[in-house]
Amino acid sequence: MKKIFAASALAIAGLSVLPLAAAPAAAQSRTGIAVADVEAAVRMSNAMTVATQQIQTTYKAQIDQYNARATTLQAEVDVLTARLREEAAKATPNQTTLQNINKERTDKAQAAQRELGEIEAPYALAANYAQEQIQLRLRDAVKAATAAKRVDLLLTPDVVLDRADSVDITDAVVAELNRIVPNVSIAVPQGYQPGQLIQNAARAAQAAAAPAPAGSAPTTR
Repeated sequence: MKKIFAASALAIAGLSVLPLAAAPAAAQSRTGIAVADVEAAVRMSNAMTVATQQIQTTYKAQIDQYNARATTLQAEVDVLTARLREEAAKATPNQTTLQNINKERTDKAQAAQRELGEIEAPYALAANYAQEQIQLRLRDAVKAATAAKRVDLLLTPDVVLDRADSVDITDAVVAELNRIVPNVSIAVPQGYQPGQLIQNAARAAQAAAAPAPAGSAPTTR
């Protein structure tokens, strides 16, 4: 069900919004370098796998409707594409006809995207919500995996030109996610918007790290 994730590509928001803490001074003498695809780790986690299965069951009607309409709409666009190619292949194509067919095809494709977007919105939002709950703990999973593997510098695959398979610790990150986030909910809260959980966590972290106002009394126990 790749379609479930089409509208939930938050990439590595969990890391970009909540960055990893620096390695402890005592451990900085290590030289371990590794690679991890943290976006894939989120998708491969047990929690996301189960959430995907739940979404496929809960939103089966919408998913089936999406697939059926996508097939029909694609066929309609293909007919216009064929007409466009047929006209363009003529010895003397009619430019007005070409423009009209191209506009009709463009309008049809755009309308199809809007219609399909409305159909998939409920289950795409549920997938976003499930994925974001995992991303909230992604930093913790990465820290645990790098500590266990004695890694000081972790890179993403897109910044690496070449590497040995042994430096990939994606599976270790998945294992930590499975431990830290055994399950998530697909019941989207009222008013939830994609990115909301990450933004709330970032604000909370910033508030906690902000210095106390000058002149404020120290907290005592």
